[in-house]
Amino acid sequence: MRVFTGKWTEMMDLKAYKIEIFGLSNSTHDFNFLFNDDLFTHFENSLVSKGKGTCDVILTKTDSMITLNLKIEGSIELECDRSLELFDFPISINKEIIYKYGDEQEELSEDVFVILKGQQELNIAAFLYESISLEVPMKKLHPKFQNGPESDEMIYVSETDKESQEESIDPRWEALKKLK
Repeated sequence: MRVFTGKWTEMMDLKAYKIEIFGLSNSTHDFNFLFNDDLFTHFENSLVSKGKGTCDVILTKTDSMITLNLKIEGSIELECDRSLELFDFPISINKEIIYKYGDEQEELSEDVFVILKGQQELNIAAFLYESISLEVPMKKLHPKFQNGPESDEMIYVSETDKESQEESIDPRWEALKKLK
């Protein structure tokens, strides 16, 4: 399942996340990228609008495929579901993407792609955006609420608790119960 629903023309503006693969030798290569708020503005309906961090890429190229190992570190700004306060949410992601050479471009799975042999470059912006977006928790809580009791948790009272509560009822209230 792919998160990115934008148009390819939007990807053309993300030249900072481009890796030139055409002239690379068959070996391991290191690349470093910085991301900030500009990355998230290129994607419509983004869950994240602000963030910053680094993406270290280890690219391994062979005659038949290219493997990218992405290590993403940074933080994104989220809005607390309880207090509506903004807070920085730390992210740490390790992801592997595999590109195989073939006659047609296609997506075999969410992390395995077929690319043309003559392809000149790869753009990792969509993978960076998707990886970060998938780190957003379903329930966004400010760190000050992380260790406190949940106000939306249900409280269960056992039968023994109910009996002990009934025994400790003030006798005046007991007289009022008889009027029922």
